[in-house]
Amino acid sequence: MLNMLVTSLEQGLVFGIMAMGVYITFKILDFADLTVDGSFPLGAAVASILIFKGFNPALAVIIATIAGMVAGYITGFLNTKGKITGLLSGILTMTALYSINLRVMGKSNVTLLNANTIFTIMEESFIPQRWMFIITFIVVVMIIKLFLDSFLKTQIGFALRATGDNPRMARALGVNTDAMKLLGLSISNGLVALSGALVAQYQGFADVGMGIGTVVAGLASVIIGEMIMGERGIFIATLSPLLGSFIYRLSIGIALRLGFSATDLKLLTTILVIVALFTPQVRKLVRSST
Repeated sequence: MLNMLVTSLEQGLVFGIMAMGVYITFKILDFADLTVDGSFPLGAAVASILIFKGFNPALAVIIATIAGMVAGYITGFLNTKGKITGLLSGILTMTALYSINLRVMGKSNVTLLNANTIFTIMEESFIPQRWMFIITFIVVVMIIKLFLDSFLKTQIGFALRATGDNPRMARALGVNTDAMKLLGLSISNGLVALSGALVAQYQGFADVGMGIGTVVAGLASVIIGEMIMGERGIFIATLSPLLGSFIYRLSIGIALRLGFSATDLKLLTTILVIVALFTPQVRKLVRSST
């Protein structure tokens, strides 16, 4: 049981970075971005191939994050300049990224089992192997959360939030909503790619198909976290995807312990999202009947 909790915490933290990226597009920008399914493996592919070729792991993660930001920018460009709907813009970028990821890796997967990763550097720092992953992920998550909390309180952050809440009002107040969309999508997919880069090193490989269902998992984490914590300020808002990610990964672990097959996980994820979406409606009905 303890091992399952530790593993769920590790996965909850590293995939929580991806969930925070999804939170920016779905909750702040109100933008249905499917680029996530392509930018997640993009981050994994770029970081893995660079590490495989001898690059510094930290530098590889930074470059992977930038690659994800570029992918998000392309989706935003298609939407704002090409006047293509947000949903279709994300689908187009995601589809293109599948071929790009294959081109980057040169094959369908890249192994990192014998390569120097961020975690081998941590091992050399005399951090116990049992806590190596958790400590690394906590540090990265804290840095990202502090950045997001600070950024969303700035004028640009307020403009970004206003763009998602009421774009017409934002434009009337002089906000360049197209620029805000480009910025938000870039930051979001940069975080998703960062998560993918860390997951590849955590799992020891990168695969072209590892992004399938990522957007649903991220959305499940956001919805579950919001259902539990609500929306009570920026600090709670950016913390809720992390909590939701942990609960989601723990639920998956429990399901596997109960005998469910790994092939059932997509169905379980869908059921979790549906339950989470229906819960607020059930609460309203209960309150109105009492």
